[in-house]
Amino acid sequence: MNELLNYSIKEHIKNLKEKKYTVKEYIEACLRKAEETKHFNIFLKLNPEKILQMADKSQQNYNSNQIGKLEGIPISIKDNICEDGEQTTCASKILQNFIAPYDATVIQKLKKEGAILFGRTNLDEFAMGSSTENSAFGVTKNPIDPERVPGGSSGGSAASVAAKIVPGSIGSDTGGSIRQPASFCGVYGLKPTYGSVSRYGLVAFASSLDQIGPFARNIDDIALLYSVIQGYDKNDSTSHPKIKDIVINTEPQAYTKEEKKSLKIGIYFPSENEEGFDSSVIKTCLELKERLIKEGYNVIPVKSNLWKYSIAIYYILATAEASSNLARYDGIRYGYRSPNAKNLIEVYIRSRTEGFGPEVKRRILLGTYVLSSGYYEAFYHKAQKARKMIREEYRNFFKEMDFILAPTSPTVPFKIGERVNDPISMYKSDLLTISVNLAGIPALSVPIAKDEQGLPIGMQIKGWHFEENKIFRLAKTFEEDGWVNSI
Repeated sequence: MNELLNYSIKEHIKNLKEKKYTVKEYIEACLRKAEETKHFNIFLKLNPEKILQMADKSQQNYNSNQIGKLEGIPISIKDNICEDGEQTTCASKILQNFIAPYDATVIQKLKKEGAILFGRTNLDEFAMGSSTENSAFGVTKNPIDPERVPGGSSGGSAASVAAKIVPGSIGSDTGGSIRQPASFCGVYGLKPTYGSVSRYGLVAFASSLDQIGPFARNIDDIALLYSVIQGYDKNDSTSHPKIKDIVINTEPQAYTKEEKKSLKIGIYFPSENEEGFDSSVIKTCLELKERLIKEGYNVIPVKSNLWKYSIAIYYILATAEASSNLARYDGIRYGYRSPNAKNLIEVYIRSRTEGFGPEVKRRILLGTYVLSSGYYEAFYHKAQKARKMIREEYRNFFKEMDFILAPTSPTVPFKIGERVNDPISMYKSDLLTISVNLAGIPALSVPIAKDEQGLPIGMQIKGWHFEENKIFRLAKTFEEDGWVNSI
């Protein structure tokens, strides 16, 4: 039954409607695959009994013809999104025994459409990292090469799709945490427009940057998953009312030859021998540029004066927000409490010292520093002004062009342990993704190529706010033209 795992979400729904196999047969194949790939450390929790109960319920819905958009489809969930009655650890010791008392809005939407919530996936602790090496519960390995990282922070979600355990997954993206793992694992990953998907029930890292989004192995499935999870939510103060008026096309059509000629595509590609970029990434960019010109697209080189400052801006704003958001983990209300504390002050100090990992502590310290008296204006306030400039620069770019293409990551997946003791090198992994979060625009990582070792290379398609449908059409065009090299 392992051939079942090769089908897309849409193919599964068609096959289940035609009774080619039952939901239970399909889910049992997924559970076997999860057991076979246990050594990748993809899941922090997997409850086969509960999953099979959901499969039985979905089968009843097929029998009575009450079929949701994702009926009987297993979707893995990043373990920083609350699901009622399930652990939500954020891969941190401080939340090791925390059970969520409610469903996040995206979980409600997935359940309503019949999705089977298939396990809680590993991540960098509190979504802080680019390799899933910062988890308190061990490193997740890349299914393509187990000696390499799957990217981060949504490494477990990307790996669950790449390993063909599930056809889709839900993660979160604060500075590239969906797109970079998608690139490293050879799958699609969408960071939607900020405010288009409810953050209610997502454990906050940096509230003005966090956004929930989907992983899948083709563009139709990405569009379908996005259509389910997007929408206005009164429970989320950052949810944008404009999303009420947007209908997502779950069957995106490729651009015609004539339409291609009218499209203006900005390219932000590295120059030959550019420092920090793998030669295979540079080669892929050069080949893609030639293809675009040959197909008749209007190709416009993009020169930004500001994106080079993205990492500095991001690590001021994100850590400041993290410092504030993580202040609630104090050993008092919920989460880990140190058994060694002798008084109230020690409860705070010891619980946080013992509960948080080194990367989280590093970011809390940095964030507290930039928010402190005497430094707030010099760092945090200035970074907010610079962020606004980045958004305005994007606005001006998109007045002149329809899309911007850029590599998702400067490198192919690096080896486990290679950067763990070099935080600056690790932070540079997000060099090409962070500006998207600062501007709040959507971007999709497409698996565009592989290097000579078979390691995947992702290309991100950026669009203006709420233009996901346009991005899906361009990705569909790349698929139909044979430019995509997915798992």
